[in-house]
Amino acid sequence: MIPNQFYCFSGIVITLYIVVLHTLASPTVHLCRHDQRDALLEFKHEFPGADMKSSLSSDYDMSSWNKSSDCCSWGAVTCVAKYGQVISLELVNLSLNNFLKPNSGLFKLQYLQRLTLSNCDLYGEIPSSFGNLSHLIELDLGHNKLVGQVPASIGNLTKLRHLRLHGNKLSGKFSVLFANFTQLFTLGLSYNYFEPEPLPNMSRFHRLKIFDVKGNSFFGSFPTSLFTIPSLEWVYLGGNNFTGPIDFGNASLSSTLQYLSLADNRFNGPIPESIFRLLNLRFLNLHNNSFHGPFPAYLFTMPSLQWVYLARNQFDGTIDFGNILPSSNLSFLDLGDNKFDGQIPESISKFLKLEMLDLSNNKLEGKVPGCLRRLKSLRLSHNSFSSFGKSSQVMMDQAQMLELRLDSNSLQGPFPHWICRLRSLKLLDLSNNSFNGSVPPCVRSLTETLQVLNLRNNNFSGLLPDVFVNASRLTELVVSRNQLEGKLPQSLINCTSMELLNVEGNKFKDKFPSWLGSLPILSVLILRSNQFYGPLVSTGFKTLKIIDVSHNDFSGTLPTLYFSNWLEMSEITKLSSYFDPYMGYYVGFFMRGSGFYSSSMELVHKGVDTEFEKIREDYTSIDFSSNNFYGKIPESIGLLKGLRYLNLSNNAFTSNIPQSLANLTILESLDVSKNQLSGPIPPDLDELFSLSTMNFAHNNLEGPIPQGTQFQRQNCSSFMDNPRLSNLEDICGKPHVSNLTPQEPEEILEPEEPVINWIAAAIAYGPGVLCGLVIGHIFVSHKHEWFMEKFGRNKSRALIISVR
Repeated sequence: MIPNQFYCFSGIVITLYIVVLHTLASPTVHLCRHDQRDALLEFKHEFPGADMKSSLSSDYDMSSWNKSSDCCSWGAVTCVAKYGQVISLELVNLSLNNFLKPNSGLFKLQYLQRLTLSNCDLYGEIPSSFGNLSHLIELDLGHNKLVGQVPASIGNLTKLRHLRLHGNKLSGKFSVLFANFTQLFTLGLSYNYFEPEPLPNMSRFHRLKIFDVKGNSFFGSFPTSLFTIPSLEWVYLGGNNFTGPIDFGNASLSSTLQYLSLADNRFNGPIPESIFRLLNLRFLNLHNNSFHGPFPAYLFTMPSLQWVYLARNQFDGTIDFGNILPSSNLSFLDLGDNKFDGQIPESISKFLKLEMLDLSNNKLEGKVPGCLRRLKSLRLSHNSFSSFGKSSQVMMDQAQMLELRLDSNSLQGPFPHWICRLRSLKLLDLSNNSFNGSVPPCVRSLTETLQVLNLRNNNFSGLLPDVFVNASRLTELVVSRNQLEGKLPQSLINCTSMELLNVEGNKFKDKFPSWLGSLPILSVLILRSNQFYGPLVSTGFKTLKIIDVSHNDFSGTLPTLYFSNWLEMSEITKLSSYFDPYMGYYVGFFMRGSGFYSSSMELVHKGVDTEFEKIREDYTSIDFSSNNFYGKIPESIGLLKGLRYLNLSNNAFTSNIPQSLANLTILESLDVSKNQLSGPIPPDLDELFSLSTMNFAHNNLEGPIPQGTQFQRQNCSSFMDNPRLSNLEDICGKPHVSNLTPQEPEEILEPEEPVINWIAAAIAYGPGVLCGLVIGHIFVSHKHEWFMEKFGRNKSRALIISVR
């Protein structure tokens, strides 16, 4: 080769080499096809709220969609890099708040393989146009508001392997709608309205891995055909109406089943030993059925099991784990709400990986084994435990407990000092026991991590120690129904996460702790039945939803603008809910807290002492009863439009009932009895259609009683001892007892009905999310001796009731 040709050839080679290197070093350039971009933008413009960001991240919303950038780089969009075809669209947690049009731009994305529109507030029916997306492998429309039947056209999606329609309001017959979906790997239909029917023969779904139909109305016997599918991994049948015994006799010996939930049905009988055929089972949930029999010890010889829920069944007898394998992986065990008795066996210490144990609501007794102090969560509530077993020093040094519930047992003696060494503790509930002595200063060591401290209904005495300097995470402090005295600790001012403070039923003696008004999210303040005195200062307290200062020695007047700063009660709260995918149901929250602890609330509801397991988020209450307040009830009470329960009884309020009460459009209960109020009952209270319980007795009211239905439904006792009230015969059917004289020839007198005193008080326990607690008492007073003297025993029909 001559030199010039060589150099020319070499130059060409070098040039090509540089071009190749440059190409390899450059990032891939996405070239979104214009038709795909236009279809995406058309789809976006169908939703007014499309520019809102997802609560997850911008990777799941449309906020980045615009013509100035390549559509293959937009959030939620995935393309085939070489051809610019959109193959995946994943929109999650967006408030699209619209329906899907049959001619939506979505259906022009003909190359889509994966489509997720989950929790996007979509409503209306599922368009049949979905059947045109013939390349779909995965379709997720879960957690929306879709209604109607699944269109038959979806059966055209022969490549579909994953279908998730959970958390909607879809209807129709499962056996018809999904008969041809036998190639699916995943079928998620939970929490819909599919027609009640038994499950069909499921063995034809031979590729199924995940099957979820919980929260529907399926019924019939245990679907044994489902467990012949060799690929099955997850099964959720909870929240239906399946009945009868369960049997895994036909389950494949090589079963891949790992998660099984049969909770919230009506299954019965013992747990069959054929469950051994599920060789890889890790998660077993049989919660809330009618399973019975002795403790199923054989279940705990399955080395694969990690999580076991047997709560709320009818198992009985003693607990005996038998021969525990060293290879056991058990980490979570819930045996609560059964009929187990006897003691916890020491052999439980052999479950070396156990982290959470729930044995609450049984009949267990004796000592709490010391080995349980190494767990992260221990729930032994509502049993008869009387003492604590010893624990090794090493075990205490390694303790990482987060939750300890020992409430409602027979424990006694001083505060257990070993608890002070649980430096990671978030929840401590010792309520409803017989502990005595002082609350020790060592509690200070818990306060950096503690979120809930409940010592209610014990015999603790002395001062509540001033140990809350570092308690910035504390959300609930409940020390009600003890014998504590003195003043509230000033260090509570550092509890900036405090939502509920309950000191009811002690001997605290101090002025009103107005300094608590600076706590930014305090929602519930209960000071009932102590010895607090002086005026009631309202500075701060903008987030209060429940306040109870009844049965103290507070006095003075309430200024005109007293309630003007209580902002949380000035707006009507809409009840919201949260879907817990783990527990599988919607939970209404009352508190803002961490969500793992839920208190019940007792109150006098329509004259009956009632305990609510969960309190509505929109619950609001003011109880100033049984103090020494006087003067006019402030008109600013009418600003609290979110108020539901108001009790100002048994004080010395004078003047008229405020006209502004008519602004409280959701008020359900009103008690202003036993005051010195005068003038008429405001006629505009007729418009309070939610007002179902009221009491105006023992005042100086005059004029006609309003004619509204809610007034006419009240008992005579709600208006008694107001001599100048008129038209009482409309309610009582005869002249009111307080207007009778001994000479009036009344043969039979109407007995007085219970007079309501709203008394907010304490806090109890409960599983789940944080909320407040109010306890009410009914006191009925009937002037018994006056009736006896004037009318005799046979005619008085006096009734004296005291319910606590």
